[in-house]
Amino acid sequence: MMNAQFEKILKWPLYQRIALLVVIVAAVVGAFVYFLYLPAQEELGKRQAENDKLMVQLQEKRRIANNLPRFKAEYEEMKKKLELALLELPDQKEIPSLLKSIAGLAHDNGLEVLLFKPEKEVVKEFYAEVPVTLNLKGSYHQMALFCQSVGDLKRIVNIVDMSLDKPKTDNGMTELSISCRAVTYRFVEQAAPAQTPKKKGKRK
Repeated sequence: MMNAQFEKILKWPLYQRIALLVVIVAAVVGAFVYFLYLPAQEELGKRQAENDKLMVQLQEKRRIANNLPRFKAEYEEMKKKLELALLELPDQKEIPSLLKSIAGLAHDNGLEVLLFKPEKEVVKEFYAEVPVTLNLKGSYHQMALFCQSVGDLKRIVNIVDMSLDKPKTDNGMTELSISCRAVTYRFVEQAAPAQTPKKKGKRK
């Protein structure tokens, strides 16, 4: 039966046999492209994307490895700077005496201390601001000397929110009402997270 059909095809005109051959070849090529070539290309694209990603990661790790000595040196330098900065911050026990010394500096530089009021500290990420409100009376020159004396302290203290008001002239010297805040800082250690107590199993 198969041979008869084949013989029948062989008797077709040449153009029909060529057309049939083209159809068969096209079907084979189409099947190859659809079932083999396209999936292989898709898989190749995925593998290429994964390879590119791995190459980027490899280059980044090589860059970090090459710069590791520099990173270590920078870390050690930052660590030293942090240790030096912490030395300039008063600890909890020093703060009361430090704040009192600020009032003493104001008096030593000729200022009259009308108000000395420690305020509630403000906790930031790793440090806390410890402010005190001051109302002073004196000349601009005396205030400048006071600020300079505060700046010369071994511990960090900043004079902020300064306001000069109500100037009065007495014996050729201008006297001002001065309000400001003296702010020092203390390091806040991160508290360890509280552990959840284990629940005791019920006895049977």
